[in-house]
Amino acid sequence: MSSPRTTAAKSTSKTAHRTTPRAAPRPKSAAAKLVAEPAAKSAGVATASAEATRLAADIERGLADGRIDLLTPQALQALMAATCKAYAAQIEAGNPMAALAQRTTVTPTEVMVTASGLLRATNLAVFELGMWQSWTGR
Repeated sequence: MSSPRTTAAKSTSKTAHRTTPRAAPRPKSAAAKLVAEPAAKSAGVATASAEATRLAADIERGLADGRIDLLTPQALQALMAATCKAYAAQIEAGNPMAALAQRTTVTPTEVMVTASGLLRATNLAVFELGMWQSWTGR
């Protein structure tokens, strides 16, 4: 694992050797920024949320049909990582929310299998989870 200093030096040396200059972004007026940015953000959130909901429904239907091969391991890992990061970001931002809806089709066994897999993937033990929960109150 590289130290932060080594990583910073590597990234600085890479940018110092560029031969083609990048075009500077064109400045937007302040009014255009105020109108365009929130609209783009809300449209992006709505689109991503709709796509995620659609994907979740497709996966649920596939599993109900017995298709456990619906997602490649790489796709499943990418979704799991993105979902973990999105959930943690919400909690860290002070938006308390349950990880699953109150009425869910996920069984306790499925939760335990997934939690065990996540802990194993990050080289953590249940003891460490318990200690972290007692320190942070989460």
